Amino acid sequence: MPRPRKCRHVCRLPGVLEFLPAGCSAPGPPVILTVDEYEAIRLIDKENFSQEECGIYMKIARTTVQQIYTSARKKLAQALVEGLPLKIEGGDYRLCDGAEEFCGCGGCRRHRAKCQNRDKEE
Repeated sequence: MPRPRKCRHVCRLPGVLEFLPAGCSAPGPPVILTVDEYEAIRLIDKENFSQEECGIYMKIARTTVQQIYTSARKKLAQALVEGLPLKIEGGDYRLCDGAEEFCGCGGCRRHRAKCQNRDKEE
């Protein structure tokens, strides 16, 4: 029996959940990028995390990060090359609750707000 999947730690949901190719009157079926795949792309490509650092932040093994990242890149390539819509939804993830000791992206909004409020009180 396989091990149950761990929920991946995600700082926040993306601001935009759907991308459509310009100039297409009837695009094909959308490519679905999961929220955890989006987070791996964000951390590795935008925030310049290594796969190991990404794994620590998302609370999963580096090999799992590599699998998620590879899957996400294939989906992004498919959407770009074939001119397909891209939707971000689903996946095994847990949103940051703002009580994290370590927030790999520099602190989620809730965590930063909590720290700022605490600093104001002191």
